[in-house]
Amino acid sequence: MEYILLAIFVIGYVGIALEHKIKVDKAASALLTGTLLWGLFAIGYHEVPAHLVEMFSNFSADGGHSSLSVFYEHRLLHHMEEISSILFFLLGAMTIVELVDAHEGFRVITDKINTNSKVKLMWIICILTFFFSAALDNLTTSIVMISLLKKLIDDKETRWLFAGMVVISANAGGAWSPIGDITTTMLWIGGQLSTSAIIVNLILPSIVAMIVPLGILSFRLKGTVDRPIYNIEPSIDPTTSFERNIVFTVGVCGLLFVPVFKTVTHLPPFMGMMLSLGVIWILTERLHYSKNHEHRSELSVVGVLRKIDTSSVLFFLGILLAVAALQEAGHLIFAATYLREALNDVYLIDLSIGLLSAIVDNVPLVAASMGMYDIEPINSVTLADEWATAFTKDGHFWQFLAYCAGTGGSVLIIGSAAGVAVMGLERIDFIWYLKKISLLALAGYFAGAGVYLLMFA
Repeated sequence: MEYILLAIFVIGYVGIALEHKIKVDKAASALLTGTLLWGLFAIGYHEVPAHLVEMFSNFSADGGHSSLSVFYEHRLLHHMEEISSILFFLLGAMTIVELVDAHEGFRVITDKINTNSKVKLMWIICILTFFFSAALDNLTTSIVMISLLKKLIDDKETRWLFAGMVVISANAGGAWSPIGDITTTMLWIGGQLSTSAIIVNLILPSIVAMIVPLGILSFRLKGTVDRPIYNIEPSIDPTTSFERNIVFTVGVCGLLFVPVFKTVTHLPPFMGMMLSLGVIWILTERLHYSKNHEHRSELSVVGVLRKIDTSSVLFFLGILLAVAALQEAGHLIFAATYLREALNDVYLIDLSIGLLSAIVDNVPLVAASMGMYDIEPINSVTLADEWATAFTKDGHFWQFLAYCAGTGGSVLIIGSAAGVAVMGLERIDFIWYLKKISLLALAGYFAGAGVYLLMFA
């Protein structure tokens, strides 16, 4: 059964990659893969997988249920807690961004970007993405930047190239901030890393991970970009300058408020996103209450929700379900164990996990690593024991893992939340990204890793 699950995942993965060749939307392939894997897992495992035995015993003792089907349902619902929180976060962020866009709020930024040079514009976009990602998170930043690119670049091929660099920059920017990437946040909350260690030790490798592909691409880019032409007469401008500015300001502040809300309340990030959405919803309703129904509906949350790319959300659901099924079946834990036994080097293990995160979601990989390797108490570790020292709080294994898991997902477009969001919003072809962006991301990944090794190894 283990091999059947793996084969179905690979077939589904190929279906996603060849979306345009087989003429089947990637969301359909992802949903079919995720649901099939869970269905086969539920009916195919008549005995509890070894890594779940203790969990099953506790479940049976607490609830009095000894049925495997009930236990598997419990495990699915457990994963759905995390998956649904990500989906609601994504839905909230997409709605806020679309609402700002409907009010033409991004003109506050696009009107200040006067250059049409591809190289200059690429550097501006990547630097903005890098630092926005650290302040917000790589997923929200990617959604915002794609909306900006649609206002700045008309040609699809050129916009896809910029979007690919947005993925690289967003993941690099998220790696050095405790709130910038979910895997870094996991290690921060889990006690493996402190805020100072994340920022001070990872910012330089992360910058290099962005600068190297950006520098390579700068030599290939020539000419200028053509901006989209909007035929909107001043007399029928849908919003006033005041409305644009206030919706943009409240929208951006709402997105920035999310990590603050999480830090203060310790509630999941989607709760902060929903709070921000509620605030901007009330604001826009009051701003336009006196307008006629047609104009008001186009500028309301209800109207904007019709424009949300629901297939992207369903694609995300399918991918996360598929990865969760592999995690339950023990494939990810097996991979983590194999890496430890085969490589026996903390830096090589981290590099491998980073590359694996391009294929499989980095969240369960980091979660598996956190479960496989305990935090070593500093007082019990001698300096001579280099292996144990690497696993102390702020040890090099945890630091390098945050970098590798955060940036390695850029190598493939479905290897990170930012990549999945960009793929859905821009309808980027998997094979196109593989040909045009993957090698650039790989060069940045190894360059940043090399900088970290020079600093500490």
